[in-house]
Amino acid sequence: MSATEALPRFACPDWWEKIEAGETPMADVPVNADKAAIALAFFNRLRLPDVAGNPPLSEACGDWFRDILVAFLASEDPQTGARIVWEVLAMVPKKSSKSTYVAALALTALYLEASPNSQMLLIGPSQNISARLFGQAQGMIRLDPALAQIFHIQDHLKTITRRQTGTALSVKTFDTGIITGEIPVLTIIDELHELGKKSGAASVMQQIRGGGITMKGGQVMMITTQSDKAPAGIWRSELDKARAIRDGKGGARPIMLPVLYEFPVDLQKDETFWRDRGNWHFVLPNLGLSIDQARLEEDYENNGKVTPEAEQIWVSQHLNIEIGVGLSGGWTAAEDWEGAAIEGGIDLAQLMERCEVAVVGIDGGGLDDLFGIAVIGRDRESKDWLCWTHAWAHRRVLDRRPIIAERLRDFAAQGDLTFFDERDPTADVEGAADIVARLFGAGLLPDDAAIGMDTVQVYAIIEALVARGLDEEQLKYVGQDWRLSPAIWGLERKLQDGTFRHAGQRMMDWVLGNAKVEQRGSAVRMTKEAAGKAKIDPLIAVLNAFILMARNPEGQGRSYLESAGLMVL
Repeated sequence: MSATEALPRFACPDWWEKIEAGETPMADVPVNADKAAIALAFFNRLRLPDVAGNPPLSEACGDWFRDILVAFLASEDPQTGARIVWEVLAMVPKKSSKSTYVAALALTALYLEASPNSQMLLIGPSQNISARLFGQAQGMIRLDPALAQIFHIQDHLKTITRRQTGTALSVKTFDTGIITGEIPVLTIIDELHELGKKSGAASVMQQIRGGGITMKGGQVMMITTQSDKAPAGIWRSELDKARAIRDGKGGARPIMLPVLYEFPVDLQKDETFWRDRGNWHFVLPNLGLSIDQARLEEDYENNGKVTPEAEQIWVSQHLNIEIGVGLSGGWTAAEDWEGAAIEGGIDLAQLMERCEVAVVGIDGGGLDDLFGIAVIGRDRESKDWLCWTHAWAHRRVLDRRPIIAERLRDFAAQGDLTFFDERDPTADVEGAADIVARLFGAGLLPDDAAIGMDTVQVYAIIEALVARGLDEEQLKYVGQDWRLSPAIWGLERKLQDGTFRHAGQRMMDWVLGNAKVEQRGSAVRMTKEAAGKAKIDPLIAVLNAFILMARNPEGQGRSYLESAGLMVL
């Protein structure tokens, strides 16, 4: 985009420069000055109910949030007078007083709302958070006798009503039945990242957003810290959307204003940079108000650094470092994984077109686990190893492992995972066998040691493969546990030297982040127990295939083009 070309709405390409300068990392938004002044005057007079002396927000709130409040409540197209900010996604670190601030914003919006008998929602992902939201809002009202005349509080219903208009603000805990008929004119969601772990969150969000296409319109504010696990579900999709808008890639006229306090990706990956406490202030807009640098450093020393896992969680919450970007679960190879992705990705057909030989790794778990397959091919030109993976999951895993359910649904939507159920209980085995049959028919599999697998479900796999014409010599058991050490070490080295490339599948980003390698004497081991079930099976499949490709195999003598009936010149 040239310097003279108009930026898409809400694009903020200089967001990091703004953060470095101590400014709010958001695009400039035209506002109605009179409405902004009223909103700020009301907001600033509110007082903190849980701080000694009950200071007003004029003293106790960071300017960053006031910038958000003005843009959200007073945006206005200078030509038409219409609102232009319908949604906000703000991401700030833990302890930034965001719950208190959004409770105050909700009261401000309720005061400004002129339409009668409307509905507003202030939503927390848990009862504790929603109780705190309501406690802060009603506490602010009860500290000011004038506000008690404006608002009616119903503690038992967690509802605050503007007496003059009858418009009510209800504080609720998120569930799939939260929307019951009327579309709210305003919805505020605290800790959005927690909804990424909840089934049905995307459907509820669609219902909430339904108000945005009515004549009355409905605003949505989402505020959150980064997730303490790799982003998934509604949080993954909303975060990706916000970043795209911020970077000018979210269309010409988006309705979401992103305000993301985070380091650029390269600095999130640079552990030397973010471990330097002198750089923490960049992503801590409330430093000096609700956050004390010395106490934060003490907490990091005493709690954040005790284990790699503890540090991973700590930096995600206090510095907004995305898990899977800034820190992996502890395996060296995960640090180099993202950089090994093939630009634009590849699918299985493209891998087959590029490679002179391919081998397959299979890791088949039980029906409450994942079933993974990995294909590693050797590029006929560069001789690099190219990797593509797929997984299957029985639908019962969604109920048995709800903490990863939304993440698995994401992978299925991206085409990297297939669900199956009791109506087709062998869909995983048959699906993997079909993939192997494609490679076999293309002449890409070696005559010996072409498919490597562990011993789980092995008989079902062998039957399916033999039925498709494979010779038993092509099927090999691959020793697990410490016997995978050569593959673990080899993958680390080939990722570092750039000779192992992969399809850039988000599922594998997650899987690599879950991997934990433990030293056992002169060997290493990667176990499902260490990383958690239903998390690393596709990676074990990669290691199984790696063992076979390390034998430097040759294909069956036919190229992919020849198998398709095309002449090779």
